[in-house]
Amino acid sequence: MAERILVLNVDIDNDLYRKTKLSGPIIGRIDNLRAASKLALSDPQDSDSNAMFEAVRKYDELKKAGRSVAIATITGAEDEGYAADAELVRQVDMVIERLKCESCVLVTDGSSDARIVPLLKNRIKINSIDIVRIKQAEALESAYFTVLEKLKEPHYARIVFGIPALILLLFGISYYFNLGWELPVLLIGIYLVIKAFGLEESLIRSFKGFGFSIDRISFIFYTASIIFFIIALLVASANYIKFAPAENGYLVAYSAAAEGFIAIFPLCLILYLVGRIIDLETRRLRYRAISQGIYIGYSIIALALLYLTTSWFVGQIYFWQFLLYSFVAIAVGYMLSLFTVMLKRRVIRRTKMNGKRVMTDIGSYVGKVADVDPRRGIIFVKTNYGNVIKYEIDRITTVSDSIVIK
Repeated sequence: MAERILVLNVDIDNDLYRKTKLSGPIIGRIDNLRAASKLALSDPQDSDSNAMFEAVRKYDELKKAGRSVAIATITGAEDEGYAADAELVRQVDMVIERLKCESCVLVTDGSSDARIVPLLKNRIKINSIDIVRIKQAEALESAYFTVLEKLKEPHYARIVFGIPALILLLFGISYYFNLGWELPVLLIGIYLVIKAFGLEESLIRSFKGFGFSIDRISFIFYTASIIFFIIALLVASANYIKFAPAENGYLVAYSAAAEGFIAIFPLCLILYLVGRIIDLETRRLRYRAISQGIYIGYSIIALALLYLTTSWFVGQIYFWQFLLYSFVAIAVGYMLSLFTVMLKRRVIRRTKMNGKRVMTDIGSYVGKVADVDPRRGIIFVKTNYGNVIKYEIDRITTVSDSIVIK
C-alpha cells in the first residue's frame, strides 16, 4: 500500500493570524486556497501567501500523479522564538494524528526551513523540501523593498532600530549627567537579559494594557505610580552623589543608589498594579486580576531581598539580620503562592467552564473545555479532532467568554 504524503506549508511567524485572524492548522485544499487568497488580499507582498499557493499546486501535482496526498498549513508565533517552535510542534502532532501521513513534502518561503526541519524529522519522514522564491526578489531593487517591508514589522524594527537607539540614548544621557559608562552598560545588559529569556513580549503586553485614561479611576493610581517612580530616581541619584567620593569606592555608591531606589520603588509598583486590578475588575476579568495580585506579592519579595542585600553591603544591617529577614521574605512568598492557588481554584469552581473556547496566548485555537478537576488543578480540553488535552490551571491567564492559556 502506497504511503500517504502530507504537503506541509509552514508560516513560522504567524503572519496568517496577524493579517487574516485565521488560526492554524489549516487543513484541506479548499481551506488552504481560501486562506492563501485572504492573506494575499490583506498583504499582496507577503511571501507566505505565495508559499501557500505553491503548497496547493504541489498537492494538485501529486494528486494528479495518483498519490495518496493531504495538505496542511501550520503556524508559529510572531516572536519566532520558543513559543513559535512549541506551537509548530503542537500543530504538527495534531495534523499527523488526524491525517495519518507517513511522509511529507515541506513547502516554505526559505526563511524558516532551517528551523522547522529538525523539529519535523523526529515526527515524520521528509521526502523533499520545496523552497518558494519570488522571482522579482532576485533583483537588487526588489531585495531593497523586501527589506523595507520586513522593517515595518514590529519584531524586526525593535531589533534593527531599537537596540542601537537605546545604546545611543543611554550613552548620551550618561555623558550629559557625567555618570560614566558603567550605568549604560548595566542597563543594556538588563535589556539583553530580558530579550534572551523571552520576557520582552510579556512586558510589551503589560504596557499595552496600561489603560492611562482620565475617565478611569485607575488614572489616579497610574499618575501616583509615575510620580513615585521619579522620586525613586531622584533619591537614588542623591544617594549616589553622597557616596561617590573615591574613598568609599564606586561599588558602595552604586549599592547606596540601588538601596534608595528600592526603598521607594515597591510603592510605585503597588500603585501601578492596583490600577491594573481596578481595570481588570471593571472589565470582569477577575482571574487576571488575581494574577496581578501575585505580581504585587512576588515583586515586593524580590525587591525586599535586593534591598536587604544592598543594606547589608553598605553596613546598615548585620549579617544575621540579613539572613533572618530574607528567610521571612521567602516564607511569605511561599504562603502567597499557596494562597494564590487557592484563589484560582475557587474562581474555577465558581465559573461555568464547560463548553468555553480555549485559545493560546498567541491566538491559536485549541478546543473547548470538556471537564474541570479543581481539586487536582486540571482542565480537560477537547480538540476539533476528538483528542483530549490536559492543562494545569496555572497555565490559564484569562477566563472570560473564552479561556486563554500560556
